[in-house]
Amino acid sequence: MTSTPTQASPLLISSDSHVSEPHDLWETRLPKALRDKAPKFRPREEFRPFDHPGAFDPSQRLVEMTTDGVSGEVLYPTLGLTLFKMEDAPLQEACFHAYNEWLKEYCEASTGPVYGIGMVPAYNIDRAIEELEWCHKAGMPGIMLWQVPHPDLPFTSPHYDPLWQAAQDLNMPVSIHILTGFNYSATVRNNDIEASRDSVNRKTNDMMNSVFDFVFTGVLDRFPGLKIVIVEGEIGWMPFILQQWDYYFHRFRKVRNLPIELEPSEYFYRQMHLTFFNDAVGGQLLSSWGVDNCMWSNDYPHGNSPWPNSRDVLQRTIGHLPQDSLRKLVQDNVTKLYGLTLP
Repeated sequence: MTSTPTQASPLLISSDSHVSEPHDLWETRLPKALRDKAPKFRPREEFRPFDHPGAFDPSQRLVEMTTDGVSGEVLYPTLGLTLFKMEDAPLQEACFHAYNEWLKEYCEASTGPVYGIGMVPAYNIDRAIEELEWCHKAGMPGIMLWQVPHPDLPFTSPHYDPLWQAAQDLNMPVSIHILTGFNYSATVRNNDIEASRDSVNRKTNDMMNSVFDFVFTGVLDRFPGLKIVIVEGEIGWMPFILQQWDYYFHRFRKVRNLPIELEPSEYFYRQMHLTFFNDAVGGQLLSSWGVDNCMWSNDYPHGNSPWPNSRDVLQRTIGHLPQDSLRKLVQDNVTKLYGLTLP
């Protein structure tokens, strides 16, 4: 039996929505000794026509959630995404903490059920753990790291192991969001062809490599309670990759010295999640995989967002699925992962 997402669950919980930070957040909130180095952004009215009042005014959040038929949202930054490519480690640490303090205030003042994901710096792993612990004490259900690390600190490095241990101990999922770190987003593209390559090819490749590093280098094997969330990369590509990884894992298992015992797909199904918002191909493939690992999002208020028509898009892309699958994808997976209790 199939049904519409509305029939399957009265609640839509977005696993990836956004805030729009004040353009002068860091100029006003950094310690005075660092303010002359604060990242500067143009006012939102000059360059963010997609903004909606609820993205920056917490008193308006519920209004726009209700317009989209959404009952809860997990929140990521907008301007803050660009700060993961900073190479001044102390400045980045201060910028991330200033954002996290602002995000905590935003969530506490919001009229709708929203849950902020804190930004964590990773140059100094002790400072990373301190920020993780601060976010946990602040009531944030998870943290985010760069998607493409600094070249000196790849995810294949044991540098991160103390952070993985801390995240596992505190049950704090770690999100890897597109457009963060030292990837194509750090370069301005003036060539339309290359910008188009970025939008699909490079974006998917970055996601694929992040998942690969967590699986094949044994991170998930060593930390079986660690949860990783791959954010805003859609999902249609993933089942093919898992099938291929499993195939070559078995084909070369006796000759390749890999630090993993299970099939790559087993680690994924045990410990990883993907978000999606408008992926018709991925929606069709969900009939045979991923209903326990994928989570719907609306990407509000960004230009890709289906807001205010999320339920219509859901009906077109996953409305064919059974009721229990729909409920997992739009509500249960995200609430279980983050331990959310909705009013």
